[in-house]
Amino acid sequence: MSFIVTTEFELQKIAPPALPLAPEEYERQYQDQLNSVLRLYFVRLQGIVGQLEVAAGVIPPPTVYTVATLPSAVASGVGARSFVSDANATTFASTVAGGGANKVPVYSDGTNWKIG
Repeated sequence: MSFIVTTEFELQKIAPPALPLAPEEYERQYQDQLNSVLRLYFVRLQGIVGQLEVAAGVIPPPTVYTVATLPSAVASGVGARSFVSDANATTFASTVAGGGANKVPVYSDGTNWKIG
């Protein structure tokens, strides 16, 4: 499961609700309880969807890492993108290394993080 994390907030994990067991015959109390559980669950989901909505024309900022704290390029997969604040070079498509003061975008080639 993936979570979107920004410098402003982290999405909360929502577990599926434990639904009450249905009785053999229809009971209004059971139906009301089921509706309440589902309503609460969907209200929480709607809150997360609201956090994901972005105003027109606005791109949320990426998480800024140091090179040492970047997630694995292998685990992130080909094409994953991020941003680092301490690259020691700015040469496009070179493997990023830390220890500098350059702020650069990076992408994963599936093995390494590259500048670009």
